[in-house]
Amino acid sequence: MLNNDDRYISSLSKDTYAIILAGGRGSRLFELTDRRAKPAVYFGGTFRIIDFPLSNCLNSGIGRVGVATQYKSHSLISHIHRGWGTFKADLSEFVEVLPASPHKQNDWYTGTADAVYQNIDIIRNHKPKYILILSGDHVYRMDYGKLLIQHVENKADMTVCCIEASVEEAAGSFGVMSVDETNKVIAFNEKPSNPKETPNKPGVCLASMGNYVFNTEFLFDQLNKDAINPTSNHDFGLDIIPSIIKQHNIFAYPIQDPDASKPPYWRDVGTIDALWEANMELIEPRPQFDLYDQSWPIFTYQSQLPPAKFIFDNATRRGTALDSTVASGCIVSGSTIRKSILYSSVHTHSHSVIEQSVLMPECDIGKHCKLYKVIVDANCRIPAELTIGYDRDKDIARGFRVSDKGITLVTSAMIEALKH
Repeated sequence: MLNNDDRYISSLSKDTYAIILAGGRGSRLFELTDRRAKPAVYFGGTFRIIDFPLSNCLNSGIGRVGVATQYKSHSLISHIHRGWGTFKADLSEFVEVLPASPHKQNDWYTGTADAVYQNIDIIRNHKPKYILILSGDHVYRMDYGKLLIQHVENKADMTVCCIEASVEEAAGSFGVMSVDETNKVIAFNEKPSNPKETPNKPGVCLASMGNYVFNTEFLFDQLNKDAINPTSNHDFGLDIIPSIIKQHNIFAYPIQDPDASKPPYWRDVGTIDALWEANMELIEPRPQFDLYDQSWPIFTYQSQLPPAKFIFDNATRRGTALDSTVASGCIVSGSTIRKSILYSSVHTHSHSVIEQSVLMPECDIGKHCKLYKVIVDANCRIPAELTIGYDRDKDIARGFRVSDKGITLVTSAMIEALKH
């Protein structure tokens, strides 16, 4: 079978150019994306969200990658240059940043299809046979080589990656596909309010992941047609896919976990609650998404920092971390950490207690603080004796943001406002 021929997979990967759409704001993350694009948001203790599709490309043998940036892109571009600038251009391996370069007067990408259309000339110069279009703001592991094989074996013009989701989860949030027995797409609805169920699976539908494979010339033809359509939103889900289903071979590719007994791991961490929940999943004794699995490593940029340090061990104060992850450069000084994630260079001071919380890089938690189900943004200084996460109304009154499920977001701007 072709699936077992590594050389065949390698050939397909080398003939592929991947473009990661990383320009979204992620407005449902509120203040976390005031200064950064959603793909640049921190995740998992040492990573940023963009690291996951980039690592999938690298692990799949796809060495030609463009990252389309737009909103608040400085921290994202800086991260890419630092962490992903080691590819060898002379071996046709690179990660290049693709800011909006409009063909007309508009300075911004107007939709997902327009983001690719504005970069047609750049992509064409690399002469790929296939174009892999990826969302830059989801957390998952995926072998794109298997996707490419399925695309070629189906003689597809386009293949849409999908995942099974509950009807409630997909309603108003995801594109939903209907397929025949061969997984050929026969209908597609973008973010329907009442998604159509998958046959023989009540309450379940087939949701698009926002990842696509196209034959290059086919894609360019569709983008050129779409660009001159005055009524188009220039979006793959709203315009491109619905317009090509009847006349062309469009297939769905449901992702699967390597362990067939488990559901595939894929998270859209686009809300405060989803971000907190996905981080908390990582500290389970046997997490579904195992960051320690070196068979499919996740790469990133990390500062050169000393190891984490835990100090004081006496009856009145003891530096401890239980069921937690603590990144390099952290100092747990006479404080207690339970079921929490500490990113790099976090300093927690004596007698503070942090439970079920996410502390992003370079936070400083003062003495006698108590935090419960809190996300603390990077570079935030929590004053001594402050208690957060125990009284919803009080937290809101003090200017913190509290989610529907009771997760409290704290930023440095909120702390400054509280001081005054």
